[in-house]
Amino acid sequence: MSTVQVQVDRNSRTPLHVQLAQQLEAAIQGGELPVGSRLSNEVDLAEAYGLSRPTVRQAIARLVDQGLLVRKRGVGTQVVGSSGQVRRSLELTSLYDDLTAAHRKPETEVLRFGISPATAEVATALQCEQGDRVLRLERLRRADGEPLALMRNWLPPEMLETDPATLAERGLYQLLRAEGVRLKVAHQTISATPATVEQARLLSEEPGSPLLATTRITYDDHGQPVEYGSHLYRASRYSFEHTLVHR
Repeated sequence: MSTVQVQVDRNSRTPLHVQLAQQLEAAIQGGELPVGSRLSNEVDLAEAYGLSRPTVRQAIARLVDQGLLVRKRGVGTQVVGSSGQVRRSLELTSLYDDLTAAHRKPETEVLRFGISPATAEVATALQCEQGDRVLRLERLRRADGEPLALMRNWLPPEMLETDPATLAERGLYQLLRAEGVRLKVAHQTISATPATVEQARLLSEEPGSPLLATTRITYDDHGQPVEYGSHLYRASRYSFEHTLVHR
C-alpha cells in the first residue's frame, strides 16, 4: 500500500480535501505514485495525514472523478495513470511555473521577439498611446514535448531586458521578478474559440477544434500595468480550476 508525504495548511482558505487531492495528483503526475500502485485505505490515510476520514474520502472521490484513481472491489483504490491534462489553479502564476510545480517539463519555442507599435487593444491594456513602442513576444509552450499553448505578450520595453535564448529557457514572470518587478494583481478573462489552420498546425489539433482563450493584464505593486497577455490553450489538454469560498 502506498502513501506519500503530504503537508496541509489549516489556515488556508483552500479546503483540506482539495489540498490533499492536489498533492496526491502531483505525486501521480510526478511518478511518486506510479500506475498500478494502490493507496492505503481511508482510515490509514486519515491517521497518516492527521485528517478526518470524510476529508480523505472527498479527496479520493475528486481524483476518481478526474480519472486518476479507480476503486476496485477486493483491490482497493488504485492509480490508473495521468489524465494527460494540465489543470491550473486561477492564481497569479505563469504557465512555466505551474508546469514545473506539477513535475512537467516545460519547453518554449520563441516564434516572435521584438519591438512593435501598440495596437489600440494593447495600448488600452498597458495604459499607453496607440503606436507607442512595446515589446512583443510570441511563444509556443510544450509540456513533456507535447504542444500545449500559444502565448502572445506585450510589455513596456523598459520593463524587461532579455533575449530570445533566455526567454526560451525561463518563464516570463520569473524574468520579471529577476528584474525586481513585484507582480501584485491581474485581471483575466477566459473564453473559447475555434482553432485557425495555423493555430491548429502549431498545437497539433484539427482546424476548428475548441481552444481555451485567455487575456490577462498584470499589475505591479504600484498599480501599473506591466504585461498584457493573450494566450490559446488546447482544451483537450488544459483546464482551469478554482475553489469557491462562501464569505
